[in-house]
Amino acid sequence: MPKTLEVVCTREDCDLDMFQLHYTYSMPDGTGVESFVCPYCREDAGLKEVRA
Repeated sequence: MPKTLEVVCTREDCDLDMFQLHYTYSMPDGTGVESFVCPYCREDAGLKEVRA
């Protein structure tokens, strides 16, 4: 089963709470939150992985 990564945007001026990234099997090993930008504010500086 492909990995699911839950991410929050912590920027104060962004209204997005949380979103999920569903990887395909061809996603390179080591791909993490630093490879993406927030789909709402288009910034990468505030993204953090949600860890259980």
